[in-house]
Amino acid sequence: MTQAPINGQAEGGLEPIIRCRGLTRTYIKGDNTITPLAELDLDVARGEFIALMGPSGSGKTTLLNLVAGIDKPTSGSLRVGGVELADVSPSRLAAFRSEYIGYVFQLYNLVPVLTAYENVELPLLLHRLSGRERHQRVATALQLVGLADRHDHFPRQLSGGQEQRVAIARAIVTDPRIIVADEPTGDLDKESAAAVMALLEQLTAEMGKTIVMVTHDPKSAAHASRVLHLEKGRLVVQDERFATLAGA
Repeated sequence: MTQAPINGQAEGGLEPIIRCRGLTRTYIKGDNTITPLAELDLDVARGEFIALMGPSGSGKTTLLNLVAGIDKPTSGSLRVGGVELADVSPSRLAAFRSEYIGYVFQLYNLVPVLTAYENVELPLLLHRLSGRERHQRVATALQLVGLADRHDHFPRQLSGGQEQRVAIARAIVTDPRIIVADEPTGDLDKESAAAVMALLEQLTAEMGKTIVMVTHDPKSAAHASRVLHLEKGRLVVQDERFATLAGA
């Protein structure tokens, strides 16, 4: 695990797949202006695994939602895959997310009345694929996460760790360039969390996926290639104690 510079810029001179310059998001709540993200500069290289840490309300999930095209910045620049997201129309944003983004949620967000196979297949229904092509992609994704033998199980028949692996299969089934993960191990036991983190590492190492993960867990953060800390919407210096805690 390498230490992040203060400005959070990627090392090695590679063209970043994510580039933020002066990225700011503000909300109006009554008479107050809330700024969860303020003047953030950040480069993320292709194939990097970034962990975002910080207290609640520090802007971590706001940054994920901006990168995923779910939200739009108030000011500043956010380029993902060379696309300036602030300039993209809502209709084109859907196509962008389908091509670039896979989202993994803390609480899985599986549809309870659908099987594991059907949950993974859902994103593919937005693509012009034949039934055979969809089947091949779903089968490959479930095989990758080690759940091919659970394809016909409903979420209630799966453990929490298995549900999260189905959610990861759903996130990667469209072969996105970037995976954003919001507390992917936050609701899991120690053994299941370790399995999920090993899977995310595999996606980076073997498939070249770029991963941006929010976590409060130092052990999960230790799997990332870089750890960035946010406080009050700004990047701060990495605290090396997290690496010590992760190895405890």
